This record gives sequence, structure tokens and C-alpha cells, in this order.
Amino acid sequence: MPEFHITDAEEKLADIIWEKAPVETGALTNLCETQFEWKKSTTYTLLKRLQSKGIFANEGGTVVAVLSKEEFYSGQSRQFVKKTFGDSLPRFLASFVRDQKLSEQEIQEILTVIKDHKED
Repeated sequence: MPEFHITDAEEKLADIIWEKAPVETGALTNLCETQFEWKKSTTYTLLKRLQSKGIFANEGGTVVAVLSKEEFYSGQSRQFVKKTFGDSLPRFLASFVRDQKLSEQEIQEILTVIKDHKED
């Protein structure tokens, strides 16, 4: 099962990979050196961490996404709700909107999401 917690540095690398995948490791290290001034070893260390978390894979020198960005953040959100709110989506929503009012458009969008995902 993938691990849905990543560090800020891992997230920077993940964003590049999601944008460019599939990407050769050499090109990836060059991008990270240019954008973040990372040494090759830093990029490889972070890539190995992301691979061990089940998010990416290195297939013969080419990095591919095992999880899409959307799949990763969806899993991270579900994990957060489970851990923080006892797996209760209503408790999460109540907490999220506690100190703010929702616009009519926001309410309609939420109702549409609920309707689209309602069990039959």
C-alpha cells in the first residue's frame, strides 16, 4: 500500500516527475540541478524514498508514475480524514466550514459531488 506522506523536498521532486513522466533519470537530475541546485545524489536519494513509498518506479533508468498526482492527493486526503476525524467525512466538513459561510455556488457544487457519489 502506498505511503501518502511526503516531505517538502520529495513533493518538489514528485511534481517534476508527474509533469515530465516518463522521464529518464539523467534528465531528471539535470532538471533538479537547474531548478533547485540539488546534487545528483540528492535527487537519487529523494527518488529512492518516493519509490519506497510506492509513488514512482524506476524502470531501466526511466522514472514512471505508479500513482497519478490525483490518486496520490486523494489517498493523502482520505488518510488525513481517517486519522484526524475518525474516518468521518461529515466531521471533517463541519470542521472545515466552522468559521466561514458557504456561497450558494459552493453549496451546489458540494451537493453535486454528494449526489454523484451516493450509494444506490
